[in-house]
Amino acid sequence: MARYPMRWTACALLTVVVGAGTAGCSDNSNGPSSSASKAASAASSLASRGADALASATASAGKKLDELKGGIDAKDAVRLGRPTTADGRASVKVTAENSASSAKSFGVQVNFTDTSGNTLDTVVVTLSDVPAGKSGDATARSNRSLSGQVKAEVARALRY
Repeated sequence: MARYPMRWTACALLTVVVGAGTAGCSDNSNGPSSSASKAASAASSLASRGADALASATASAGKKLDELKGGIDAKDAVRLGRPTTADGRASVKVTAENSASSAKSFGVQVNFTDTSGNTLDTVVVTLSDVPAGKSGDATARSNRSLSGQVKAEVARALRY
């Protein structure tokens, strides 16, 4: 549900509209408007929780990267593998190439998206002490279960 909050809300609202139309033909003393109101409220609440979780993860990722002192943009030095899904959670290999003359660490924000580019989840992975002139690998894993075809993109990367 959290993956497609807008789609889920639209489906729930369609269900409410259809349900309200058929409920209007019954002798239910609660009336169709009570059922429709409860269903719409539940749909709105679920969509809101999904959006809140994504906003929280995005804010947390940004905060982690903002805390890195002396970091420089390294987005061009980072590559991602092909995302895979196991136990519902997406993961992707992150490779950072250190072109500096000394060992450096990398903080990389990875956004997991759907095929339309909508962000489903975001995580930060750290690659510590990558040797000079070498590359280092890590795995970014989604915070929650994601379904469907999942893509991954580097949102931000810092070398420090």
